[in-house]
Amino acid sequence: MPTRFDPTGPLRGSLRPPADKSISHRAALIAAMAEGESSIEGYLRSADTGSTLAAVEALGASVEGAGGMGEEIRIAGVGLRGPSDAHIDVGNAGTLLRLLPGWLAGQSGSWELDGDESIRRRPVDRVVEPLRKMGASLSCREDRLPPLSVEGSPLHGIEYRLPVASAQVKSCLLFAGLLAEGGTRVVEPLPSRDHTERMLAAAGAEIERQDGAVTVRPTERLAPGRIVVPADFSSAAFFIVAALLVDGSEVEIRQVGLNPTRTGLLAILERMGARVNVEPEGDRGGEPVGRVVARASALQGVEVGGAEVPLAIDELPLVALAACFAEGTTAIGDAAELRRKESDRIETVTAALTALGGRVEATEDGMVVEGGGGLRGGAVDSGGDHRVAMLGAIAGLASREGVEVEGMGAAAISYPGFEADLASLIGSGG
Repeated sequence: MPTRFDPTGPLRGSLRPPADKSISHRAALIAAMAEGESSIEGYLRSADTGSTLAAVEALGASVEGAGGMGEEIRIAGVGLRGPSDAHIDVGNAGTLLRLLPGWLAGQSGSWELDGDESIRRRPVDRVVEPLRKMGASLSCREDRLPPLSVEGSPLHGIEYRLPVASAQVKSCLLFAGLLAEGGTRVVEPLPSRDHTERMLAAAGAEIERQDGAVTVRPTERLAPGRIVVPADFSSAAFFIVAALLVDGSEVEIRQVGLNPTRTGLLAILERMGARVNVEPEGDRGGEPVGRVVARASALQGVEVGGAEVPLAIDELPLVALAACFAEGTTAIGDAAELRRKESDRIETVTAALTALGGRVEATEDGMVVEGGGGLRGGAVDSGGDHRVAMLGAIAGLASREGVEVEGMGAAAISYPGFEADLASLIGSGG
């Protein structure tokens, strides 16, 4: 049964989105690697992050508590070299699928990682190739697709130049480097999110960041600690863009993560003419946080590419949505990474916005949007992609006729309370 989102009056109100998904995944994995008990405040409760908790339990860590806003979970780690053999069901969690092999590759044991139908279409060759260069023994379907089997073996450090900026590949190799002989140096073509480096350094790993590269040296143990997870900027982005597109809107986002490797969307929106105010409020658990207020705005088309793309990779579909309402042309390039997400987001977003009356053309590494006409409305199939489902909902509010979203339940992968939070802003504005 599709879920309908009709055009609405002004969105008004204040909310704190759920905890950051990227940080939650990494916090659970690093806590499982540590010796002793770690606490994680505000761990995201979602399908994806639940898969990570189940995975670390399967590897021998113990988990107490359910997480959620203002609550803690406690993870008693197995130590850097202590994971048990296991079959790991990653569900739909691509982050787990790509990070975990880095930890397992240098152990003594055997593991298999598999997941749902969607995850079996997510390529893993970009972690398999460099791990093999380090001495890892890995096998997968067609040498690029899950299931992924890991046979632990001795590793040696390497210098690896990422062909495409990817925080997931970088993180996988940093985990492997903790167990390798000699240093492991990962060179990025462009900066990507740095949560892993921050957390590993806090846990006692020897991390060096210099000249676009990250180096990790072998580590005997990681120390347990307390990790605070801020609100997820990628989740907040849906409400920021909604406020820009719906006349008369003003929405406040509280306690949201403002890590500069995650907030590239803000710079793009500023160039488009968006009225968005950002108020930094210091650090929580080693991550900058703050307050964001977005107001309805007249937007202009822009060009998006280069170094800003990795800093906004999950938000580029929202840029395309905003571009439908902007004057002029918006060209998004250098974003081939979108084809490796939960769906091929270049094709999925182009098809969705075109079906709603947008003028969008897919390119090899992005999209070109001819703005000025807004969106008529219609129907969107999420295809199981949580961000496409939420994109459809926001499009409905700003459209002329409304949007029906098939597969809205996919939003629970990262944001189980999305519809309720969205309704609270509609109610406040009405």
